[in-house]
Amino acid sequence: MARPTLGVFKFASCDGCQLQILNLEDELLALAERVEIAHFLEATSRSAEGPWDVALVEGSIATARDAERIRHIRERTGTLISIGACATSGGIQALRNLADFPAWKAQVYPHPDWVDALATSTPISAHVRVDHELQGCPISREQLLRVLVRALLGTQPDLPVASVCLECKRRGAVCVAVARGIPCLGPVTRAGCGAICPALGRDCYGCFGPAADPNPTSLMRHFEAAGLSRGDALRRLRHINGWRRELRELADRLEAGDG
Repeated sequence: MARPTLGVFKFASCDGCQLQILNLEDELLALAERVEIAHFLEATSRSAEGPWDVALVEGSIATARDAERIRHIRERTGTLISIGACATSGGIQALRNLADFPAWKAQVYPHPDWVDALATSTPISAHVRVDHELQGCPISREQLLRVLVRALLGTQPDLPVASVCLECKRRGAVCVAVARGIPCLGPVTRAGCGAICPALGRDCYGCFGPAADPNPTSLMRHFEAAGLSRGDALRRLRHINGWRRELRELADRLEAGDG
């Protein structure tokens, strides 16, 4: 019986989420015995053209060639899973979506005409149908394994939808917002990281993207009432996952003075 095929693909990103796949170590070896890793250039030069039963896609779409390539992958893939903040929200590079693209390109590069890039950095879902999303910067390798195994079994992923605050409670971590007055994005950020930052006494900066049904408007009002400037509030919203609709719409209103 033929093993299911897996493809891992990179677009505009830092490779951190692909490294999390390699960080599975022993679990990856067990997975490789049951799955044919047909394309994964971070790990092997072997590259099969497809089709692929499951594809993991890291990175945002930043060039016209990217847009063409993701359509090709989608056409030849059974289940497509976008992994990481770049693939699910456009990543930190989506800050350019708010800027004058020709102007900053001319300021940064000595030969701006050599830069073959789109004016925007957008998530995979803005271009093709995505079956599942795995958030994080980088993703959780434990979540990755769960999602991948379930995709191969043909079942729905089992991912947390609550906020980081729940993970803080489970760890017994002291709330940095309550105890130290630090503006923390934990109440509106999806669980999955293990509350690493709050457990170390610093604020959550939202690398796992919005939780299910977040209320960032209320949180920003609380921050500003506690003395956080409008500019600092905006910087927290327009960060790694700042192009997510749940955060972007509020940031746009605050910037326009309507928040």
